[in-house]
Parts: sequence; structure tokens; C-alpha cells
Amino acid sequence: MSAQATQSIFDLLADAIRAGSRAAVATVIKGEPGGAKLLVLADDVIGTFGNSVFDQQVSQEARRLLNLERSETQSMAGPEGEVEVFFESFPPPPTLIIFGAVHVAQALTTYAKQLGYRVVVVDVRAKLATAERFPDADEIVLEWPDVALENRTVEPNTAIAILSHDPKFDEPALLGSLATPARYIGAVGSRKTNADRRVRLQEAGVDEASIQRVRGPIGLDIGASTPEEMAISILAEIIASERGRKGGPLTTASGKIRARV
Repeated sequence: MSAQATQSIFDLLADAIRAGSRAAVATVIKGEPGGAKLLVLADDVIGTFGNSVFDQQVSQEARRLLNLERSETQSMAGPEGEVEVFFESFPPPPTLIIFGAVHVAQALTTYAKQLGYRVVVVDVRAKLATAERFPDADEIVLEWPDVALENRTVEPNTAIAILSHDPKFDEPALLGSLATPARYIGAVGSRKTNADRRVRLQEAGVDEASIQRVRGPIGLDIGASTPEEMAISILAEIIASERGRKGGPLTTASGKIRARV
């Protein structure tokens, strides 16, 4: 690959990162064609290793690792023998979409921003979803939940918190969210509310595996009572979900509780 083509890939990568879009770069670091690069974008692949079948194989693996937000080196069977390919993932910033401009959403927005999330607040009620009430939000969307989801790309590293506590908002938000690859979907409500919601989702034709994706009641059980405490419990559950944890006491490999200083 020429220096000009390599520069073009880096320029396009920089553009994607600035735009908050997902991207990955695959580079042959051992074997032929040494140093060649493939830029994998959300809807395009730039560059070539000189073999369309190998290009497709590498781009598919790059997308898989990008979904996992992982970078790694792999040995692969290239068109001219064994090669090593370095996959470098550039996922977009994690996003938190909050449905319902309620008091808990205000605290949740503030704390999520401190953790590096891009926060989007969605509510059709213009009197509640204002910049004055949500100064830390990156975006405030005055739309119904299903419309808001139809008009945006939801990445796998997105978390969705449904806080409106009103079926006419919650259920469109749930149905729309379950059609996305969002890593976390949580819905506010008591255990009875969530049991009733589960029945309505079943009646709407949602399969059991999809219903199991919904965390409800939302948040870890820490005895939260104030909006701020509830926001912390929700973020704790989101973090635990992203890290593959259950959110229980910290333990050692033997199962004993480990003290933290």
C-alpha cells in the first residue's frame, strides 16, 4: 500500500473518530502483504490486501472485535501463506439513552457524564425535557420513544434506561429498544409492574430471549430512595452488565469475600 493510500486511511479514520462513528483498522504485521491496512467503517471498507476473499474474512473479524471493543493480534491463513494481523478497534464513545425526563434522569445524566457517557434524554413533554433541567445532556430529543429510536443508530455499547413510569411511553421504548443491539436495557417499576409489562410484551409477540434482556426493576438493590441514590444504583447495574458481573460482594477465586481498602 502506498504512503498516500495509508495517509488517506488515517485521514478517514480521524474523520470517523471525530464524528463519533465506529471504525477498525486491520494491519498485516507479519507475512505478505506486509504493512497493508484495511479500514473498516460502519458501512464501508477502505483498502485491500490484494485478495477479495481475504479482505472479506478480515473485515468480518474486524467488525466482530469492534462489537466487543477489543484490539488484538491474530494468526490467519492469508492468500500467500500464514500472516499475523493486528486488529485495532475504535468504538464510538459509550452512549446512555434515557427515556423520561424525570428527577432520576437529571441525576443519572450528571453522573453518567462523569463516567464518560454521551447522554441523550428523550421525552415528548417539552416542559420537562429542557436544557435548564438537563444542562449535562449532550442531546435532548422531543419525540416519542419509538420515533426517536427509528431516527438514530444504536451501537452495541449503548445503554438504555426507561424511566418514564407510564405505559404509553415505556412500552414503545421497550419494543424499540429490543430491536437494537444495545448492551443494556433497564426499565423502572415495581416487581408487579415489570411482571405485568412482561405479559404485555409476550402478548405483543416478543420472544422470551428478548424479554430476558430487560433489567427490571432497574438498578442494583442498594436500598436507594432518593433520585441520586437511584441514579447510582442504575449506573452500578450498567457497569456490572458491561463487565459481565452480577453486582454482588467482591470475592476471591475461592469464593471468600475480599476486603477493599
